[in-house]
This record gives sequence, structure tokens and C-alpha cells, in this order.
Amino acid sequence: MRTTFMANENNIERKWFVVDAEGKRLGRLASEVAAILRGKHKPTYTPHADTGDHVIVINAEKIELTGKKLTDKMYYRHSNYPGGLKARSANEMRSSYPEKMLETTVKGMLPKGSLGRKMGKKLHVYRGSEHNHQAQKPEVYELHG
Repeated sequence: MRTTFMANENNIERKWFVVDAEGKRLGRLASEVAAILRGKHKPTYTPHADTGDHVIVINAEKIELTGKKLTDKMYYRHSNYPGGLKARSANEMRSSYPEKMLETTVKGMLPKGSLGRKMGKKLHVYRGSEHNHQAQKPEVYELHG
């Protein structure tokens, strides 16, 4: 009798992928990166286990947004003090904090809770085309579409 395969920490094989964000749309890139972090591209995907791979995103400052999002889209955070709401436009985020912009978008697409936080730690975003993960021998990942 055949049983359903359930992945766990002992039988997960993790790879490292490099994704070039130059000229890519923010949401489309983020959804594919989130799927890789979750492990949905593998036949061994298990929803309650972290089966995903590590993703290195380079050229984060060259990511594109369509329409008026550069001026109209806002990123909010709060200091937990009264009147402590801070806001930045997408244009300000892309020029000053492109890594944070992409991380926020991808982490919003991951599950909430301890499993999602664990998956989020496998995301490595870099502003330029250089990264310090050569020792892991990352493969170049071509995005669909």
C-alpha cells in the first residue's frame, strides 16, 4: 500500500537560487519568490513544513512599479508611541531602502506565524549585482512570464 509523502526537517534538500530583479515588476517577482521560499515549485511540497529553498535577489533598486504607484503607493510603520505613524512613498523606498521594500512585499505573501517567519529568513535581498553567498553555489533562477 502506498502512503502519502510528508516532508520533515530530515528529508528536505535545500538549494540556493539567484533571481535578478532588474526590469521586473514588484508584485510578480515577489509572488514567484514567495512560492520558492514556501517550496511550492517542488513535488515534495508539504503545507505544514518549511520545504522551500533559499532565494538571493540582486539589483533590488532596479525593480519596476506600474502606473502611479511610485508616487501614490505608501509604506507605513508605527513606533508604538502615540502619533508614531511613519509613511514613505514607494519612490522613496525604492531609492533609499530597496531591500526593505522587496522584503516587505514578499513577507506579506508568506504564511503568518512561526512557519512564515522561518521561511522569511531564507530571503536575501541585495541592492546591487553583488552578493556574498558564492560559497553556497547558487543557481540562476529564471522567472516565468
